[in-house]
Amino acid sequence: MPLPHPPAAPVPPHRRLSAPLRWLLLAFAILCLVLGVVGVFVPGLPTTVFILMAGWAAARSSPRLHAWLWQHRLFGRLLRDWSQGGCVGRRAKWSATVLMALCAAVLFATGTRLWAAALASACMACVLVWLWHRPEPR
Repeated sequence: MPLPHPPAAPVPPHRRLSAPLRWLLLAFAILCLVLGVVGVFVPGLPTTVFILMAGWAAARSSPRLHAWLWQHRLFGRLLRDWSQGGCVGRRAKWSATVLMALCAAVLFATGTRLWAAALASACMACVLVWLWHRPEPR
């Protein structure tokens, strides 16, 4: 029997912007959401960062899309945790670590120029240091 989901936190209020800016941000939110969903299935394509950007853009452009994301079974918790002090769950940290290590291994194994593989790996290492210093949700 699946465990019931805890009640979702209320959706934060939205600030109204001009119509062209709202449309632009809505298109950006949808693009990020699509890329985030694709990232669930494609190794090396980040999911978390695209979902966070989708949430940010939706909060400024579409209260309906933002409410849907905020209360979504998979993405809602990520957005709510981030909004409460930039928290990142341990599972997301380990997932990012494993995938970045896999990407670095692929870079070095496929004959990519050594300097490019080393530079990309160094960037990923910096992101991981930052990520592991983020607080975890309670």
